[in-house]
Amino acid sequence: MLDTGSKAGALISRIIGEYPVRLAFWGSLLLSLIAVLGTATVGRDAAFYIDIAQQITDNGPKVAWQTFDWPWFSYLLAGTHIALHLPLELSAYLWCGIFLAGTCALMVDCVRQRSADNARWACLVVLAMPAVNAFRNDIIREYGFWFFCTLTLWLALRWQARGGWLRAAFIHLAIVAAALFRLEALLLIPALGLWQVSNLWSPTRRKQFLQFMLLPALGLVVVAVSGAFSAARVSIYLDMLNPHNVFASFDQLSGQFSRSLINKYSQDEAGRIIFFGILASMLISIVKLMGPFAVPFVLRSNWSVLRAYWRDYRPFAWAALLYGVVLVLFYLKQQFMNTRYLSFLNLLFVPVLAAALAVFVRQFPRWGKALVVLGLLVMLSNVVSTSPGKTHYVEAGHWVAAHIEPDAPAYFEDGRIGYYAGRGYVLNSLTREEAMSSEHAGDFRYFLIDARGDEPWLSGWLAEHKQRVIARFANRKGATVLVIGQ
Repeated sequence: MLDTGSKAGALISRIIGEYPVRLAFWGSLLLSLIAVLGTATVGRDAAFYIDIAQQITDNGPKVAWQTFDWPWFSYLLAGTHIALHLPLELSAYLWCGIFLAGTCALMVDCVRQRSADNARWACLVVLAMPAVNAFRNDIIREYGFWFFCTLTLWLALRWQARGGWLRAAFIHLAIVAAALFRLEALLLIPALGLWQVSNLWSPTRRKQFLQFMLLPALGLVVVAVSGAFSAARVSIYLDMLNPHNVFASFDQLSGQFSRSLINKYSQDEAGRIIFFGILASMLISIVKLMGPFAVPFVLRSNWSVLRAYWRDYRPFAWAALLYGVVLVLFYLKQQFMNTRYLSFLNLLFVPVLAAALAVFVRQFPRWGKALVVLGLLVMLSNVVSTSPGKTHYVEAGHWVAAHIEPDAPAYFEDGRIGYYAGRGYVLNSLTREEAMSSEHAGDFRYFLIDARGDEPWLSGWLAEHKQRVIARFANRKGATVLVIGQ
């Protein structure tokens, strides 16, 4: 029995060691399948993108721009639906699963190209790290963004070894494809440009620099002539990068924080506190999203892998540096940070996390095995949820479709109720308090809100407006949607 177990373990170890790229791809697909099968309700972003895709299918491609200023993901879903006759939701899950599986496989292959011994550890990291895997049951644009950005870096490593105009062109095509999902992908052009600057001073490698920079230069001319800079989303990004606006946002944020402080000396330091507070907040979130793979960095001796990262994965390092700057600018402008935005930064650190894990396992074999087991448990926890699903949104939506006339004005506190009611995903311009105020309450015949029926404020409101609770829907946790009307 022991001999059989040891042989099975040796076989698994051999498969992981010899086929880490394939394992990353098929393992990712399996994890995505598990995550999706356990999902009861699509997310807000998913309902938004699918609803736009449905509008494209019904009314043509131009209607998408009336709802969203960067609808390329919805175009992909609509095109898949039209070509293959697959339901839009299924098409979305398939694309997201394939994109994420491709991202995992490409990232592991990037590590295999530079340090083959670390490829198996990269496989474990990329399949278990919460930064990427916590979103497996979501339908989000980030999957396409991650995939094409990783493809760009993979192509860049191959082009560095082989050169060629065509390979350089493929790099830029991948960047354009990534930008169709998230415009931040364009930062890869200056990141890879900085990586190639040293070749400008080398007579033997100057041609490679020209191969990379010629297409972006031509593209910049075409964009300037065509007036694409005036596009709404492009204008937003250019506005965010404008130094004058950056300092204005920083001064505004510093002023808001300064007025909340009591001590005058602290008020004078408000700007410094804000700046380093943002950096600290981002760093804490990044470490948290690493999961157990942050443990090896507790030992200062393992920090040496950062030098190897800069030496062997310099395109990744430049991209991480510039993306970090973009995140800081976004933080200043919007005054919040979404973990999905940080996840790409963690993805760029996969090579250094894999190297640190390999060093840690060699140094402390027993603790290394425990860390690997912990990583596997985190892998499962990312896709298996024991919390109750938001089935009450689905039930409420289906009830609306069956019992309320389609043209009856209704307020949906969560747009997903309207999505499941067949009314499309509605972005609310009014908060619940505003919609139920005396000023706007008469605009709606029905209100579908997240609330319990015994709340004191609600009892008073129902009596004042002569309304009643028509139906209620709750999930296993007790979260409730009330249908209110006359």
